[in-house]
Amino acid sequence: MSDTKTSLQPADAADDPDVERLSTAPEENDTAPVGIGVLGWLRWFWRQLTSMRVALLLLFLLSLAAIPGSLVPQSTNPVKVADWKNAHRGITPLYEKLQLFDVYSSVWFSAIYILLFVSLAGCILPRTWQFVGVLRAQPPAAPRNLTRMPVYAAWHTGAAPEQVDAAARRLLGKRRFRVAAGTGPVAAEKGYLREVGNLLFHFALFALLTGFAWASLDSGSGTKIVLEGQGYSNTTTQLDDFTGSRFYGIDDLDAFGFKLDGFTAEFQTSGPAAGTAKEFVANVRYWEGADSGKQKNAKIEVNHPLEVGGSKVFLTAHGFAPVVTVRNAKDEVVYRGPTVFLPRDSNVTSPGVIKVNDYGTGPDGEKTQLAFQGFFLPTAASDFTHTGPISVFPAAADPRLVLSAYVGDLRTDSGLPQNVYELDNKAMTQLQVDGKPAAVNLKVGEGWDLPDGYGSVTFDGYQQWANFTVSHRPGNSVALLGAVAAILGLIGSLFIQRRRIWVRAVTAPDGRTLVEVAGLGRSESARTAEELAEIAVELQDDAPAADEPPGPDGPADDVPAAADSPAAAVPTAPETKE
Repeated sequence: MSDTKTSLQPADAADDPDVERLSTAPEENDTAPVGIGVLGWLRWFWRQLTSMRVALLLLFLLSLAAIPGSLVPQSTNPVKVADWKNAHRGITPLYEKLQLFDVYSSVWFSAIYILLFVSLAGCILPRTWQFVGVLRAQPPAAPRNLTRMPVYAAWHTGAAPEQVDAAARRLLGKRRFRVAAGTGPVAAEKGYLREVGNLLFHFALFALLTGFAWASLDSGSGTKIVLEGQGYSNTTTQLDDFTGSRFYGIDDLDAFGFKLDGFTAEFQTSGPAAGTAKEFVANVRYWEGADSGKQKNAKIEVNHPLEVGGSKVFLTAHGFAPVVTVRNAKDEVVYRGPTVFLPRDSNVTSPGVIKVNDYGTGPDGEKTQLAFQGFFLPTAASDFTHTGPISVFPAAADPRLVLSAYVGDLRTDSGLPQNVYELDNKAMTQLQVDGKPAAVNLKVGEGWDLPDGYGSVTFDGYQQWANFTVSHRPGNSVALLGAVAAILGLIGSLFIQRRRIWVRAVTAPDGRTLVEVAGLGRSESARTAEELAEIAVELQDDAPAADEPPGPDGPADDVPAAADSPAAAVPTAPETKE
């Protein structure tokens, strides 16, 4: 996109207006209209909106407008929004009026986005049409005075003008210049891919914005922790959380499912990189649609998702779920199975909570509930008296389960949502031994008799789990294609030079042929002078320079070797004007 007029020669250099501009970008008049009526004002505002300056300003405003969306929780995550509002009650009404909890669907963000779309479209369409016209037109004829061009060379030859013109056409055609049809002075042009690159960049930017808009309006994602041996069906009832968009909700989820047959995690065991992950692989069997009978085997690895329908399933985390058996005071099994513990560090030190809602009656005959809070340590430290329970390696080399016990009311019947990975102990009492909190460090197969006759808990083993993110983002491929095309277009617009070459051969008064070669580039570049010199030297194979007939006062003064110079010259180094 451009709103400036490009010219590389002095102000009086061109006798033909077509010589001045090598760009198809529309010119812009910054002067505000006066006394032209409503229609004139509308045209003026349209020119401003489709100018490069306004487009850059809109891009800058769009980047600023996106900042609140990364700093303030968005309504797509209602839990975080509710927590933020509870912590900032005073400023919440202002944020709601400014739509800061719905930044990307707010009126002001949408207005900037739409204006940027209109600005790009208003620039691309007329510029493309102008470029098509340039491609269909012939290169402009040579100006009357070639000595005013930025690069220029001339020499005399004994060849006829028609021979020089024909040789110049052959030479420029071989160099892939676009040569104007006809006879007489030769006009040629090259470097159209520069403007193609400019247009490609703008089309790519338009596609990039389209892809982002499509992704934000019609995308969604959710996460799910799946234990080894268990399955998952892509429904909202099985997702741990879900984030939708304006046109993609819970009713639009792709129908598929999978079963996690096994999870493999390998780590570096020695050297300075000990504990670094070498491989994470989830082996699954998946099916499409509601029919789970036709299953296919697949592997899901980091950065290698499973693609099913319009969704991708990414492997994002893994951990352990200790398997415990809890018995009440009557020695009845009230809880048995794995409980997911979430890792908090790279060595998979995993805090967690085991909640026993159906414990029954305690030793005192009162109905109660039981909870265990603690850590699962894949490879427990030999001594964590001063550090607390920690794991020293992410693999399960020496698994331990560290627990403390609580009795009371878990408040699960209060109707308020609870985090299953946290313990609400406001209505619970921690069991104690000799006036100190009761705790235990269990190996696999060991048990713990709870204080005060509340039963027992046994550490039976552990299972691995994997966390999957199910993502539906249809605009990603469009955005990626736009980004790649934008880079290619930018390379073309920066490194390809648009230039014109003119060759004129006329019969001089002394009967010889005067050959003039001039060039004009869109941007200041030494390449234009170098290319002109190469063309002039090659052209001398068909039109060799002739010796100057000496006059009484030296060489003839009617043969300009370069602009403002009366001396004859062999064009090995054309002059480049400032």
